[in-house]
Amino acid sequence: MEPLLAKMKEYLQMDTEITFAEFKDYYHEVMDYLQKNYNVMGKEELFAAKFIVDIVSRNGKARAARKGPESKKYKKMAEKCSFWNDAINFRLQKEGLTQQEIDSGVAKVEEEAAGAGASDDSGGN
Repeated sequence: MEPLLAKMKEYLQMDTEITFAEFKDYYHEVMDYLQKNYNVMGKEELFAAKFIVDIVSRNGKARAARKGPESKKYKKMAEKCSFWNDAINFRLQKEGLTQQEIDSGVAKVEEEAAGAGASDDSGGN
């Protein structure tokens, strides 16, 4: 999961948008990792995975809305990421975490990702 998270941190620091091919390749890496490792992932890995699939899903939805030649593909990728986001959330709840604990764990990953790049002056402590 670390290489995927490191790549996401790199993407979040970029000023330009990645190509469809790179987006698709990253998406497939994430999906392959989840399919192979989901059942043995610990909480921290699940938080990171939830962070990643949420971002890929939101970006896929935004790109699909542009109605370009790959919009249907982006929409499918966004839907699959949304499914994984829900599955991870469900599993964490099943393991005894509250939604607040899940959100807090994902927020910690997000803060670490933001801390790796440009400063974020959104308040917080």
